[in-house]
Amino acid sequence: MQDKYSKIERFLSACDELVSGKYILADTNMGEVLRAIAASEELTALFDAVTAKFDYARSKRAYLVYPADGASSRGAAYLPTERGDILAFVFCLLVEFDSGSMRFNDFLLRYFYEDGSYTASYALFADRVMRPFRDIVRSCYPEVGKSERLRYQKKVEESVFGGLSERVAIERARIAGLDLDERAKRAGEILLTELYAAVGREDLPEVQALLVGYSYYLNGVHASDESSAALFALAEKLN
Repeated sequence: MQDKYSKIERFLSACDELVSGKYILADTNMGEVLRAIAASEELTALFDAVTAKFDYARSKRAYLVYPADGASSRGAAYLPTERGDILAFVFCLLVEFDSGSMRFNDFLLRYFYEDGSYTASYALFADRVMRPFRDIVRSCYPEVGKSERLRYQKKVEESVFGGLSERVAIERARIAGLDLDERAKRAGEILLTELYAAVGREDLPEVQALLVGYSYYLNGVHASDESSAALFALAEKLN
């Protein structure tokens, strides 16, 4: 299951690169999109289904509009109205670009002309063609988005826990150096030792409980400062 999601995520990441990436990398990124489709059984089945009865030649005539009288070298490109047809149409375009049967540079300046610039024309193409293409596929696999969000959240938590370990160590040294009676120092050391261990275990409920206790401790001994504020500010990212 995870492998299935990772292959779809690979495709979506490649599409992200096409949407927000640089024009000079367009050929590479389009190739990666097609390779990601080929590597995924789910995506291969999806595009087999949408292209099965799709008339690409007819769609090119309908959606790639070019003046018949030759009065202008610029045309206009549109997308079909049906979601499945959009997927089929854009997929077939990518295959043509990748195979070289249609020159991508010529296509850009003909149908997405913007200030005579390949970069500006590509940005228009990416926004009007690749963005809806990517978003439609993403909507077909909501579980993938959930998986991505969970992994992102986990990465954030791992980063925060790592930072908390450093902040707790700093606090331990700071409290030990304060002019407090031995009983107060010992209480602070016990709290911070337990907090450091909970952070190491990534035990979020215990970390949160110990932080509450440590906050009361600091107020009681009047020992809050910028260092302790940085500790609590970092911990807020776990909420």
